Amino acid sequence: MLELTAVTRVHGEGERRVVALREADLQVRLGELVAVMGPSGSGKSTLLNLAGGLDTPSSGEVQLGKDLISHLDAAGRAALRRRRVGYVFQDLNLIPALTAAENVSLPRELDGVGAREARAEARAALAEVGVLELADRFPEEMSGGQQQRVAIARALVGPRRLVLADEPTGALDSHTGEAVMRVLRQRVDAGAAGLLVTHDPRFAAWADRTIYLRDGVVIDGDRDDCPTDLLVGAGRGRATDDLDD
Repeated sequence: MLELTAVTRVHGEGERRVVALREADLQVRLGELVAVMGPSGSGKSTLLNLAGGLDTPSSGEVQLGKDLISHLDAAGRAALRRRRVGYVFQDLNLIPALTAAENVSLPRELDGVGAREARAEARAALAEVGVLELADRFPEEMSGGQQQRVAIARALVGPRRLVLADEPTGALDSHTGEAVMRVLRQRVDAGAAGLLVTHDPRFAAWADRTIYLRDGVVIDGDRDDCPTDLLVGAGRGRATDDLDD
């Protein structure tokens, strides 16, 4: 579903030149949730932005299904994101003047879906994450955890086949964080592909596999040569039933 091939992203020039990602290779298949871990500044958000077409690589290719999104112009990338990519932003990016249902339905309406159909899809997505009762509330009338679930509903609405999540549990307590992860896991198990950036091994444990970033270099956690200091304390594999308690 998602493939990055030899992707490098460089910011700035001369003395200000920073290599945020170096020759990165990554594949995420349908039905697979991949966690991305690494220290601050290692390139995690850069990787996610490139995967979702929010940024373009300095070199290399990013492919989503049959589309080389790294070759599309800004308008083409935006159209592809609306149709096929769900993005859970770290700062949520809910629109204060819109209700939960309106926030969730907006991407579908922008893509040409009729208002009534888009609103019905939004309510279904809100129900999926367990906050249908918030449909007519504005963001300021919700708790942080409720806003996070609305943001996830927006990422899941419609026929999205790739879900990208940037620290979706970062501001949540452990119980709400596990509920959020359960929703993401269920959508992936239903046939989507998921890429999750997290700093917490408990939530990485919900993923099928974990990759690690150090200084912009992707390191496969399943490889024998993965540095042990990256693996210490990091969750690997599917979460156990203990996390549901």
